[in-house]
Amino acid sequence: MQSNPLVLGGTTEATALCRALSDAGIGGTISLAGRVARPLQQPLPQRIGGFGGVAGLVQYLTDHRISHVIDATHPFAAQMSTNAIQACALAHVPLIALSRELWRAGAGDNWTHVRDIAGAVAALNRPAARVMLAVGRMHLAEFSPNPQHFYLLRLIDAPEERMPFPDHRIVLDRGPFTYQGDLELMQQNGINLVVSKNSGGTGARAKLLAARALGIPVVMIDRPDLPPRLETYEVSAVLDWLRHGRTDLGV
Repeated sequence: MQSNPLVLGGTTEATALCRALSDAGIGGTISLAGRVARPLQQPLPQRIGGFGGVAGLVQYLTDHRISHVIDATHPFAAQMSTNAIQACALAHVPLIALSRELWRAGAGDNWTHVRDIAGAVAALNRPAARVMLAVGRMHLAEFSPNPQHFYLLRLIDAPEERMPFPDHRIVLDRGPFTYQGDLELMQQNGINLVVSKNSGGTGARAKLLAARALGIPVVMIDRPDLPPRLETYEVSAVLDWLRHGRTDLGV
């Protein structure tokens, strides 16, 4: 059967994979959740929106004769990744995750690890600070119990809803970001605390390097646990898997 992969996207890695698939003459479709108003143009046909849970994804895989699924969603898109694992098992479709290597604290870092968003909210139950809150638009309201802080919010799209913080600044920007840019951003806004998901990779790591240079502590939200799956950090390994069915690519 001719390869007809489905890429579950929304990340820089997904865009790079689609470009590589197109360059290699491999077709397929990329699926985006639709949470960004202006998604990046992809070199493969794209669909927008959810599948309707595990059953809906199984139906899509069957109806469209999907040969492989590549999960290149955000590392914190735990529900979509879990659904993909279950749906691929039910539909007997091979699955691989194109993920990002975890960030790990190094010399000069001052990190406090928390398990989830609720843990980060609890960690901000403290005297007023100037916080760079890098958790994504969907979770901002969860931090409303701590209105004493100034919040620096970097978003791709301008929010339609009112922000739950009396003192905040919104910067509209799309990564990848640079060390110098994040250094200046933190200095200009007097940031003295960073809250970040452990998204991994290189596109958003600049804020952590800037925090290290400025001696700013970081509240680091650990990744959610997922069931076991085949996983790689390399686009080239995904292509090798598609062509040759290799399964010795785990990270």
